[in-house]
Amino acid sequence: MKPVSGLGCPVTHEIATLGRMTSKLILKNVLAEANDTLNAFRQDTDQMLAFERFVDVATSTLQSGGRLLSCGNGGSLCDAMHFAQEWTGRLVRDRPALSAMAFSDSAQLSAIANDFGFDQVFARQVEAHGRPGDLLVAISTSGKSPNVIKAVEAAKRLGIQTVGLLGCGGGEVLNRVDVAMVVPHAERADRIQEMHIKILHAAIQAVETRLFPDLEL
Repeated sequence: MKPVSGLGCPVTHEIATLGRMTSKLILKNVLAEANDTLNAFRQDTDQMLAFERFVDVATSTLQSGGRLLSCGNGGSLCDAMHFAQEWTGRLVRDRPALSAMAFSDSAQLSAIANDFGFDQVFARQVEAHGRPGDLLVAISTSGKSPNVIKAVEAAKRLGIQTVGLLGCGGGEVLNRVDVAMVVPHAERADRIQEMHIKILHAAIQAVETRLFPDLEL
C-alpha cells in the first residue's frame, strides 16, 4: 500500500478512496435531509402564513421608524448578526440603510453574563436599546434557551413585538412570541439553522420589495 504524501500520518490509497466514498455519501445525505426539510416547510400552510406575518410586522416596524433587533446563541447568533447587517448594508439591491441591531457585542455579552448571569445577556440589551415600536427577532433551534426566553419576556414588558424562528416544535419560546415560525421535519440544529437563514433572506427581500417597489431586482 502506497502512503498518501502531504499528511501528518501515512494514509493508504485504499483508506483515502474509502474516505472519499464516505464523504460523497455524507454530502448526499445532507442534501437529501435539507431537501426534505425545504419541502416540509413549503407544504406547511401555517408556516407560510407566519412568514407573511413576519414580513408584515417587519415592514410596519421600519415604516414607523422602529428598529429590528435580533438575538440567538451560537450559530443562531451568527444568523442574528447576518440578519442585522443585511438591513444596514444590503441584500441584493442598493437602497437606503435600514435600522437593525444584533445583540452580539462581546464586551456587553461578557459584562452582563459576569454581573447578572448568562440568562440575562439579551434581556438587559433589550431593556437598554429596545423601544415600543421595535421588533425583536429571537432565534433558537430548540426554543428552550433561557436567555432567549428572557429576552422575549423583556420585549413584552416594553411593548416590543416579537418573532421567533424556532425548531424542535418551538419549545418554550413558541407561546411567548407574537409570530412563531417553527421549522418542520428537521431534528438536527444544522438543518434547522439552514432553514432559518433562508427564511431571513426571503423576509428581507420581501420587505425591501414593499418599501422600495421602484428599485430594480
